[in-house]
Amino acid sequence: MSTADVVIVGCAESTRIGTVPELTALGLHADAAARALADAGLTVGDIDGLATSTPAVQEAAHYLGVRARWLDGTMVGGCSAFLHVRHAVAAITAGLCEVALVTHGQSGRSQLGVTPRVLSDDGIVRQFEQIYGATTPYSTFTLPARAFLAARGLGPEDLAQVVVAQRLWAHENPRALRRELVTVQEVLDAPMVADPFTRDMCCPQTDGGGALVLMRRDRAGALGLLGRAISVAGAAESVETAIVSQLEDLTTFAAFERTGAEALAQARLSVSDVDHLMVYDAFAHLPLYGLECLGFVGRGESGGLIAAGATSPGGSLPMNSNGGGLCYTHTGMYGMFAITESVRQLRGEAAAQAPGVGVSMLAAVGQMFAVGACLVLSAD
Repeated sequence: MSTADVVIVGCAESTRIGTVPELTALGLHADAAARALADAGLTVGDIDGLATSTPAVQEAAHYLGVRARWLDGTMVGGCSAFLHVRHAVAAITAGLCEVALVTHGQSGRSQLGVTPRVLSDDGIVRQFEQIYGATTPYSTFTLPARAFLAARGLGPEDLAQVVVAQRLWAHENPRALRRELVTVQEVLDAPMVADPFTRDMCCPQTDGGGALVLMRRDRAGALGLLGRAISVAGAAESVETAIVSQLEDLTTFAAFERTGAEALAQARLSVSDVDHLMVYDAFAHLPLYGLECLGFVGRGESGGLIAAGATSPGGSLPMNSNGGGLCYTHTGMYGMFAITESVRQLRGEAAAQAPGVGVSMLAAVGQMFAVGACLVLSAD
């Protein structure tokens, strides 16, 4: 059985995203899971595999009423859902489960049912970064962002172009948190958070959940679910470094290069076959890394591509079409929402639909540049 023999048959987000003060993190899990199961026409009793990162998978299983024979509690930050999809495909292929539910729920804004964030009590992150004040994503990402811009001959205006392009998508999406159109100058003039990031170059903090249901293609066919099924054509994961300052090369992200090449090879595709792209964008430099490291443009050409409108609505490479983590939603770990948007685009159901999407590629980071993952999804 190949990767593409496993399909996504259910996909949904929580009823509300943004500010949801009435639901805890587990409540957001449950809301999204119920909606994804309804999307697939299944019930909790059909699920025998469960993957989630936080809260713990055993807590989620108990709360959801899932009696799983396969569990995955992998937690590597923002790209965790990407790994869960890849692992679910492997588990289904190996016969470890028949129907897998991948869930995500975070109360990032309201902080309900969330363990307070504290400094690590040991390890290299505590010793070499946190003690110097680099305790937040926007402070730890400044070093590679500055290095990338300098090495490419780019500047803060190229980061601002990322925001401008994604606001064009968010403007068409009624669920997006930041929908107002902005100019490059307005983004640059916004309050500085951590050089080179102004406020709009940083993701908001939101509440929300998402869920996916996966099964074998033949089973989906027998249940009459292939009409809206989405194939997992390729999937890959890789590790880089636990602390950003110790990247082998601050001006690139080797995990993107490796996982992008592996996922495309698995799908027997190339970047020229990709109709739609989702690149994790907790901060505005990440889409620039993604475009170059995945091979869509050459070194130093990412800023120009975005400025020319190629990634905006009507462009040749629609990217982050829900508005991305910068404008749509960012619960703390954004990966699930990139996947749900790709599924919507491939189904032709997106709020801001790009034309002719048959192949969608997704790339995500986890815990700054510690882990990278890629998925290639295709209309079945």
